[in-house]
This record gives sequence, structure tokens and C-alpha cells, in this order.
Amino acid sequence: MKSPQQPPAEPVYADRAYRSLSALMGGVLLLALTAWIGGDAVFQGEGRAPWIGIAGLVVLVPLIVAFTLRPAVFANDDRIRIRNPFRTITVPWAAVARVRAGYTSEVVTQVGAKYQLWAVPVSLRQRKIAARRQAKAARDEARGRGSDSAADSPVAPGDRTIAELRELAEQGASRPSAKGEPQVRWAYEVIGPVAVGAIALVVLLAVG
Repeated sequence: MKSPQQPPAEPVYADRAYRSLSALMGGVLLLALTAWIGGDAVFQGEGRAPWIGIAGLVVLVPLIVAFTLRPAVFANDDRIRIRNPFRTITVPWAAVARVRAGYTSEVVTQVGAKYQLWAVPVSLRQRKIAARRQAKAARDEARGRGSDSAADSPVAPGDRTIAELRELAEQGASRPSAKGEPQVRWAYEVIGPVAVGAIALVVLLAVG
């Protein structure tokens, strides 16, 4: 007796990843500067200076990583995963009410909780540039002539990312695998070293 055929499994697609290139570059530069200054205090300092330098590095390095290299947004057909400096939030699309961008970009859940997308910054300057290109393309089209600006997407990069996430949310909201409650996990791998370094720094400065 033949077993009933199982319906074909839906294809699994890799997560789309969104990061801020400027934040990544700034983070690398800050880490290099911190390593240079802190390393000088550790290897060239006298007395308590090396220990203060070590404690300062334990505080600063995780903070720099948290605010520049760590933020990212990962999205697939079922959910969005938001990696912010101190938390990682996973929200199934069925639990998302809106994905929006005002002065900041954020996800709003069905129960009204808001989660900011650190990795998708909103640039008012880029919005103005995109608006000017859009207006120029509209004028050229009205005059019946083509324009290079019309070929470009007159949308700021941050708003384009929000539009892609909004489309994923709308498409995935009805999927059975996209249901569930938001999950929040604190980044103890960042919070722990910062707390330890801060305590050590305070003690070293107090006993000085």
C-alpha cells in the first residue's frame, strides 16, 4: 500500500540582511583609535595607568561594537529579526502591524509595542535629494523628454529598505509559519563586559 504523498515543502530562502555601511566604517575607525590610545596607556603607562587603560578598553570596545558593528536587520518570509545594541528582537510577520519610517525607522506590533531599527537609519538629507530627483524626473516627463534622473529610483536608501520590509510583512502576514509572539533577548555578551569594566574603572579611580 502506497503511503499518501506529502505536499511539496516550500522553498527556504536565506534571510535578507540590512546594515548601515557608514556605521560599520565608523565603528572600525573608532575601534582602531581606541586600540591605539588604550594600548599606549597599557604598554607605556606607569602606576595604575595600565590597569585603568585595560578597564577603559573593557568598557569602550563592547560599547563601540554594540552601537556600530552589531546593529543589523534580518528578514525572511516568516519573520523579522532586529539586532539592536543591547537587544535582539524576533517578530513574526503576523504580529507586525506596521513598518514605518519617520525620524527613525521602527516596527510596530499588533499590541502597540515599538522596536526601533538601529541598522536602518533615516537621513533627511537623502530624502531631500530623492525628492529633488523625483521632481526633476516629473518635470522632464511632463515635457516629453527622457532624463537620467528618471532611470534612478527617486527614493532614499533608508525608505527603500522600509518599503522592502513592508512588502515582506504584507506578504508574510497570512503564512501559517509566520504566526507567534515577539521574542526579546538581551545581549548579555555586551552588557556583561561593560558592567564589569565600569565597576573596575570606578574602583581604580576611587582608590587612587
